[in-house]
Amino acid sequence: MKLSLAGKSLLLFGVSIVLLVSLTLFESALLWLSLSAERLITFLLFVLPAGAGAVLGVMSLVRREGRAWLAVIGIVMNSLFALLHLLIVIFAG
Repeated sequence: MKLSLAGKSLLLFGVSIVLLVSLTLFESALLWLSLSAERLITFLLFVLPAGAGAVLGVMSLVRREGRAWLAVIGIVMNSLFALLHLLIVIFAG
């Protein structure tokens, strides 16, 4: 089964959610990390996949692959997730 770009966008959103849950569950094992290492992990695991998912959603709309509602949902969900975690990295640490 070949996924469309919108499907890949939603798949990346799902991966981001799974990574968020797993990092939350195993956060106590990461107590020894410095603040900058935590920021880097948050950026790499949450912001980058969600940002790539938003870009894939936009590419799906530009290419007119069909199922525009799926692409819009991918864009909105990934953008909000990436923006939230980017603000966490910038302001909260």
